[in-house]
Amino acid sequence: MAFERVSRLASIPALLLFAVTWLVGAVQAQSLIRDPDVEHGLRELAFPVLRAAGLNTNRVQILVVNDSTFNAFVLDYNAIYLNYGLILSVESPEMLQAVIAHEAAHIANGHLSRRYENLNAARQKAGLGTALALIAAAAGGGEAAFGIAAGTNSAALRSFLGHTRAEESSADRSAASYLRWAGISPSGMVSLHRKFAGQELLNTVNQDPYMRSHPTSRERLRAAEAFLEEFGDKAKPSQNADYWFARAKGKLSAFIRSPTWTMRRAKEETAQDIRLMRKAAAHHQNRDLTKARAAIDGALAIRPNDPYYYDLKGQIMLENRQVADAVAAYGKAVELAPNNPLILAGYGRSLLVQGKTVEALAILEKARARDFRNARLMQDLGAAYAKTGNTGMASAVTAERYALQGRLDDAGIHAKRAVAQLPVGSPGWQRAQDVLIAFEQANKSNSKRKRK
Repeated sequence: MAFERVSRLASIPALLLFAVTWLVGAVQAQSLIRDPDVEHGLRELAFPVLRAAGLNTNRVQILVVNDSTFNAFVLDYNAIYLNYGLILSVESPEMLQAVIAHEAAHIANGHLSRRYENLNAARQKAGLGTALALIAAAAGGGEAAFGIAAGTNSAALRSFLGHTRAEESSADRSAASYLRWAGISPSGMVSLHRKFAGQELLNTVNQDPYMRSHPTSRERLRAAEAFLEEFGDKAKPSQNADYWFARAKGKLSAFIRSPTWTMRRAKEETAQDIRLMRKAAAHHQNRDLTKARAAIDGALAIRPNDPYYYDLKGQIMLENRQVADAVAAYGKAVELAPNNPLILAGYGRSLLVQGKTVEALAILEKARARDFRNARLMQDLGAAYAKTGNTGMASAVTAERYALQGRLDDAGIHAKRAVAQLPVGSPGWQRAQDVLIAFEQANKSNSKRKRK
């Protein structure tokens, strides 16, 4: 499991389209928690929902944000972001699937493109201050939005958030239909909104209702209850959803909570392999390699063909400098899941540490082709290129990594180096050019802001 700081926009084209976000790195930059086991579990939960929404189940990723607050959001058509605080707070897979269904509805209903259109219109009307507030609101940062909005054109912000509230109500209605079509209990949505009712951030007595980006929790709860009453609950329990919900939540908590908390709560886990996995993570955090290895080997004895348990074993071995064992564990994981980019990244990292640079480079490039959001992978890939003497590609990869982290000044420096060293028109040169254009546009926007 890796904690990585990346831009919420998370792509160079997005940075080109929305270079103004460079001005609000504190709002837009975010830390993701990348783990193949957790992401697979969330994908298992999301699959029936995304299919019911008519979305490409292979394209839309479910990513975990390193944020303890109760929130989820979408910013592009390729990912749904869930705060780890939300995942750890919900009590059932149906509640989490209700969240995913709501965010999927924003994608399926075309809300993102309309939101950007509304944002641009409001920005022209009210200037930069409101634009920053709107960006924060669109990213799910309610408190940040209201803070930035202080002193800006209130009418423009109200207009934008009025559109947003309508979209949220629409997304709730669509989400309820997706759950019904997917055979998932809509009671999860009712339970979710009851929980949301306890998450109100602002005092409703003092709050202007037009300044809200969502309908009130009571309104959403009443709508969910009405849907449940109208269509009933004919869904059957899903052992698969129950298992992967427990596993994703258990893996997350094992790395986020203290080892003492994990050991105390692991015994409550009904699935023995998940219980052993959680113990392995706790022992690893306590730097007890013997117990950590025994626990993960116990989980593998129960599920001998599970690539994600082999991945965890590889991580434990590598972080304890047992490099040969790490390479073997990651290698087995790759055999079982040959196209998983996070597993490939772990395998490439272990090969790089072992000194097999050329082999590592091929694996890391394969991983990068499947997942451009992995900043840690990009760091390893840059190191591999540097070790092989390809300084141009090392600079290009480093530029991309800094750009995805919102560090456009550093990205610009390395992009210039890469463009100067790589063959004109080559794939690496073109990628470096994308970063360089993003850097130059951000500087131009910043210069205009200073002149004003």
